[in-house]
Amino acid sequence: MKILVVNTGSSSLKYRLLDMPEGLLLCKGLLERIGLDGTRLKHQVGENEHLFDAPDVKSHLDGVGFVLQKILDKDVGVVGDVSEITAVGHRTVHGGEHFASSVRISDEVVETIRECIPLAPLHNPPNLAGIEATLNLLPGVPQVAVFDTAFHQTIPEHAYIYPLPYELYENHRVRRYGFHGTSHRYVSSKACEFLGLDITRTKIITCHLGNGSSIAAVASGKSVDTSMGFTPLEGLMMGTRCGDIDPSIHKFISEAEDMSLVELDNLLNRESGFLGVSGVSSDIRDVHKAADEGNVRARLALRISNYRIRKYIGAYAAAMGGVDVIVFTAGIGENNPDIRAASCEGLEFLGVKLDQARNDCRGEMKIISSDDSRVKVVTVPTDEELVIASDTYKIVSEME
Repeated sequence: MKILVVNTGSSSLKYRLLDMPEGLLLCKGLLERIGLDGTRLKHQVGENEHLFDAPDVKSHLDGVGFVLQKILDKDVGVVGDVSEITAVGHRTVHGGEHFASSVRISDEVVETIRECIPLAPLHNPPNLAGIEATLNLLPGVPQVAVFDTAFHQTIPEHAYIYPLPYELYENHRVRRYGFHGTSHRYVSSKACEFLGLDITRTKIITCHLGNGSSIAAVASGKSVDTSMGFTPLEGLMMGTRCGDIDPSIHKFISEAEDMSLVELDNLLNRESGFLGVSGVSSDIRDVHKAADEGNVRARLALRISNYRIRKYIGAYAAAMGGVDVIVFTAGIGENNPDIRAASCEGLEFLGVKLDQARNDCRGEMKIISSDDSRVKVVTVPTDEELVIASDTYKIVSEME
């Protein structure tokens, strides 16, 4: 069964075509700058990457159509007819409290995703655009929504309710939702499989560290807490997001800098984090380079980030009454030995002992703790697209 996985951003479209259930990757790509000048598609088949200018792509509908053309192209395509695409799986950021698992897309599901736009105004609109485009261009093909928030619907009430007037939850559903759930679900399961552990008896802390970062506490295979909250702004310091700060800072900055709420929201989401503290870049590689060259603020940015990661690991170990496995994943977690080492420094009291030689690795599944470490520390490359394809395959297969 050939399944197209679609992940749409405000001006981008990532895709993979996989043959399921084997998980064989047929092609993948990224269409960037949709609706802007310089629209370009990177389309990869095996080791061969092809670049295409796409000046006529003005919308996500155009974008999906352009991608389908290349998937069917006689020179760079991988299928002979569009009918070979059996189903489509969509990464969908926010499902609110409505969805605790992936679902087949219907008119009702589309409207519910639309109702969640106020909870994810930057993410749900482009996700919906991708869904509506594929529904239009692939009529009759089953489509499935896989929600970032779904995995975290098992978080207990005492962990997801904020200490605000309870009516704000009742009337507006103000609560912790959490994100990156597809990644946390995948790497926690994969780590236990790799280590030969029964996930239903294992306490895991998963660290999804990238430009956007979050940590989750996973007990018995279920999320019991996570660092991102009502929005992806809460939690760790990230590329351009501040993470946890005193809420009263909002009012102080707004008055001191004469900022509107919109301007303040932009500052907290797009001008803070590594970029804001270092003054160098939101890319941790640039920050590391600047720190190595003696940039004081870049060094401070790294210390702040590492400290906050350690704090969350310690907090989630306390929340679960211990920890058996710590997982590092995503762009930084998989590829940055220095961040992993600094994040584990001082956690010996929990039974964490990192092996520096083993930790010198990038992009592979590997145990990086020492043999006598009571807590296993592992790197696990995440594969959210495979999870989306697997969920889609399961749902579509049950329809037959």
